[in-house]
Amino acid sequence: MHIDWAALGQVFGVTLVVTVGIVGLFTVGIVGTSRKPAADGAAATAPAAGARAGALVAFALCAVAVAYGIYLIVAT
Repeated sequence: MHIDWAALGQVFGVTLVVTVGIVGLFTVGIVGTSRKPAADGAAATAPAAGARAGALVAFALCAVAVAYGIYLIVAT
């Protein structure tokens, strides 16, 4: 049995980068939709429209990445 270590290293590297990227995008989405705490007992404020739009884009990119991964698995 022969193991192609260079190819295994490439797969590991790409997997690591893509995983960190998707988790980062999801984190941006969570932060964009979270309420901002107010100072001294006041009510928390809702996120701004730009933050919510950015969160929706981040969630959409995560969904596209997951759909593409499923396509790669099922298509072969």
